[in-house]
Amino acid sequence: MKSDVKFTVNGVLHEVSVEPRKTLLAVLREGLSLTGTKEGCSTGDCGACTVLLDGKPVTSCLVLAVEAEGLEITTVEGVAQLTELHPIQEAMVELGGLQCGFCTPGIIVSSFALLQENDNPNDDQIRRALAGNLCRCTGYTKVVAAVKDAGKEMRRLSRKSARKKA
Repeated sequence: MKSDVKFTVNGVLHEVSVEPRKTLLAVLREGLSLTGTKEGCSTGDCGACTVLLDGKPVTSCLVLAVEAEGLEITTVEGVAQLTELHPIQEAMVELGGLQCGFCTPGIIVSSFALLQENDNPNDDQIRRALAGNLCRCTGYTKVVAAVKDAGKEMRRLSRKSARKKA
């Protein structure tokens, strides 16, 4: 028997009818056509399917869609602002923090969550925040550099915005 579930994804309210056993990952990809979130291991180990659930990173392959009732979900598609890439997305491209790209959506979402809380993280904080995201290509050095660079750009943009308001 299907259940009607309402949640907000990337700022848009959705009401979907789902089987109780359907994962949030399946509903995002198949029901809402948000295919940026990737299915890797289906066991919560790789982090490719990471999304934010009320601002906290979760592996969407382990969350049932019905558990997201009334919650705010941010996928990799929601990290960018309209046509502007978020600084973490720009830095990942510019500094080579991605290679095959399969893990990139999860890493971007996890990094975005970290930078929302702390726009000046040190290497250990970055590595802890990304501990649930497995990448077999990059070796993480460029990923960590991209997160630091994005934080620096976010601080610059924040100062610039504050000066405009003053």
